[in-house]
Amino acid sequence: MSAETSIPPPRSDGNAVPGDAVRALLDDSPVGFALLDSTGRIVAANRLVAEMLGRSPELCPGYEPAELMRACGVPADAAETADAAEAPDRVVRVRHRTGDGRLWALTWFPVADPVTGDPHLALIALRDGDEAHRDEQRLRALLQIGNQIVWTADARGEIHEDSPQWRNVTGQSTRDYLGRGWLDSVHPDDRDSVERAWNDAVLDGTPFDALFRVRTRSGGHDHYRARAKPVTEGGAPVEWVGSLVDVTTEREADELRRRLNQQLSEAAMRTARLQQATSDLAEALTVDEVVAAMSVIGRSGVGADHTSVVLLDRNGARLDTVVAAGSHPLPRGSFPLGHPEIAARAIADRAPRTAADPAELAALMEDAPEVGELVALTSERAWAALPMMVAGRPIGALRLAFDSPREIGDEERVFLEALAGQCALAIGRAALYEQEHNTAEELQRSLLPDELPEVRGVRLAAYYRSGSRHVQVGGDWYDAFPLSDGRIAGVLGDVMGKGIPAAAGMSRIRNALRALAFSMPEPADVLTGLDRMFSATEGMDQVTTLVYFVLDPVTGQLDLSNAGHPPPLVVAGGAPPSLLDTDPDTPLGITSPRGHHKFFVQPGNTVALYSDGLVENRKRSVDSGLDELVDVASSAPPEVVGDPQQMLEYLVESMLEGYEQDDDVTLLAVQLPVIESVTDR
Repeated sequence: MSAETSIPPPRSDGNAVPGDAVRALLDDSPVGFALLDSTGRIVAANRLVAEMLGRSPELCPGYEPAELMRACGVPADAAETADAAEAPDRVVRVRHRTGDGRLWALTWFPVADPVTGDPHLALIALRDGDEAHRDEQRLRALLQIGNQIVWTADARGEIHEDSPQWRNVTGQSTRDYLGRGWLDSVHPDDRDSVERAWNDAVLDGTPFDALFRVRTRSGGHDHYRARAKPVTEGGAPVEWVGSLVDVTTEREADELRRRLNQQLSEAAMRTARLQQATSDLAEALTVDEVVAAMSVIGRSGVGADHTSVVLLDRNGARLDTVVAAGSHPLPRGSFPLGHPEIAARAIADRAPRTAADPAELAALMEDAPEVGELVALTSERAWAALPMMVAGRPIGALRLAFDSPREIGDEERVFLEALAGQCALAIGRAALYEQEHNTAEELQRSLLPDELPEVRGVRLAAYYRSGSRHVQVGGDWYDAFPLSDGRIAGVLGDVMGKGIPAAAGMSRIRNALRALAFSMPEPADVLTGLDRMFSATEGMDQVTTLVYFVLDPVTGQLDLSNAGHPPPLVVAGGAPPSLLDTDPDTPLGITSPRGHHKFFVQPGNTVALYSDGLVENRKRSVDSGLDELVDVASSAPPEVVGDPQQMLEYLVESMLEGYEQDDDVTLLAVQLPVIESVTDR
């Protein structure tokens, strides 16, 4: 009697036996493998284990291994070892030689169901010489770390075998799971795409791979990845074998990484914007420029639609608002510190104050009627105000408003607080600059004539525009005064440099020139005397240029000397404008014979003296500037040509258009409108 007929039929406890797909996978394994249920009976065995036991794989399930081993003539000690190995948490290794003389290495070890945690026993059988130890270790590792749910479907894509692991996760019954019922556990937002992908794979016979969320027994949703491949016969799919892996942890880790990367990116962007704000604010010299820079930063940094700076007055009792260009003014541009306004509240509390919508602002302002007035008169619907502190004391507040309700997040609040700190420093610098710049301009103007003299038959005009963006006094100056013989003297000069030394040098030269002009008024004599004075009082590095003239209003004779200065411009009513054809001498202090040039100014003509700031800048050379000056003068309208003050303003506006003024611009014009009488000298 053969071993296959000498043992009783297998007992069964009703546990499901793996389907054809799982058996196919086991048969393809390079080592012998058998899986035992909780009662110690074989659930499945592949071809190599069945070969060792001397029977086909289909006849192994339902028996205990020891029964089959005894039926095959295994020695009693090996069979007893198999019985002992069924105890949990034990690994037993034996060597077994079959009747045909082949030697097998058998390893029994416990495994756990990856879903339910139920204990099982596994048997690995390897023939000696097949790298048994390495293959055993590989298969044992896969069994111990595996968390895959295996599932099968027929050729039409219908689930036809139960999967207790799936049902344990989802809580579905076997009836609900089979067929296409498993889709009912897929998240509603994912179901359509998963079903389309599965149908396409079944239709085309191509591998299926999808990520989706599955409703769990507890009512939540976990992330799973499903994969399946067709089992083919004759080139046609006859079955599908698939796995389902819980990737919730990986997805949560990916989402955490994504959020962290986003937060890092946003933090880096805010840092870059704060650095840019620091750079922009460093270039802002006035309060208006600071507010303009803050408007750009507020719009790009947090999407603010309106930006303004609210500043405390000197007494600390009232607030004045400086609004950026393009932003609407507040209902009140100036208000007391106790006024129900979010900026005033931030200053009084010395802490940031925000309101996500009008209702929140009304609650913050204790339902003050001014809130309704603000909402009715402006488009503002959300607000943020941050106090600006210098040396621990508030100087005002940075106020931002939005046209739509919005919350200010914690990270945005930190950014805005840092921005308000930068704004406070810039406002402090700007206020100091404006004060010192105004002082410098007053000093500059105090060194110029309060008014030009009135001389019969002569019209005088002057123009001065400071080009310094700093707080230093410039060196440009002009003067005009009548002489005792009825003539009029005029001068325009430029002391190179800035600050007090230039102003002091300008004052000395102006006073010396007046003294010389009254004693020896001829231009060459005056400049020669200035050379001697300059050598005695001024430093070698001090460079001063000037044009000095004396005009007879009766004859129109103009006597002129030029110490290194640009040539005067002559604008005639009936002739093209031109530059006086004189070669300039050296600047003051450089000893050389002083030239004396004589011209006649016709009635209605204007002679204009000017500083080099009118014709020269970083983008324009002196020569090209002189040519452009003549062209601009030739385009002057008749009413401008007839009025020396209008002529000077026209020249300045036309010559500086499109250029950044980087130097002082000073002009002095003298015009002979008519000749009332002519006498011989």
